[in-house]
Amino acid sequence: MASSWTGERVRLRAVEPDDWTAFTRFADDDRRRGSRLDLPRSAESYRAWAQEQAVATCDDDRFQLAVESRARGELVGTVGSHRTGPRSGWFEFDVMIGTDHRRKGYASEAVVLLMRFMFAERRYHKCLGAIFARNEASLALTRRLGFTEEGRLREHVFFAGRYHELVMMGMLADEFDQRHAMSAP
Repeated sequence: MASSWTGERVRLRAVEPDDWTAFTRFADDDRRRGSRLDLPRSAESYRAWAQEQAVATCDDDRFQLAVESRARGELVGTVGSHRTGPRSGWFEFDVMIGTDHRRKGYASEAVVLLMRFMFAERRYHKCLGAIFARNEASLALTRRLGFTEEGRLREHVFFAGRYHELVMMGMLADEFDQRHAMSAP
C-alpha cells in the first residue's frame, strides 16, 4: 500500500536539521521575486529553525512539512497548515515551492495530500488559502484544485511601499472529495 504522504511526484516528510541550506535558498528566491521584505537572517538562524522544526510536535494541527521530489529525493519546498479554527472546522494552508522547481506539479500534489489528511484524518470541514491578488500563479493553482473565491480584503497587507489586496479562497470537504477523493487511490 502506498503512503498517505506520497504522491506520484512528491513525498511529504518532516523537516530535518540538514534542510536549513535549502530554506536559505528558498528565502533568497522569495526576496528576488518581490515578496514581503524581511530582515536578513543568519545561517545560524536557519540552522536553529530547522533543528527546532525537526523536533517539534503537532498538538494543534498547525505544522509545516518538507516537500521532496520523488524523482531526485531533493527538497523542493514546504506545505503546511499554519492557522486552524478547530471549533468551526477550518484550516488555512500555505505552500512554497523553490523557484527552480515550480511548474512541475509539486505544489498541487502537496496541497492535495495535505488536504486529504486534514479532511479525512483530522475531520476539518473547510480549507482556506489567503493569496495576494497579484499572485496570479497561486490563484490559478487554487482554482485548478477546485477552490472558490470567497472574498477580497482590500488594502489588507502593506509591503513594498503600498497596500495589497488579499484574496480568500476556500474549499469544503465534500467539494474536495468529489474532485480529489477523500481516501488515497
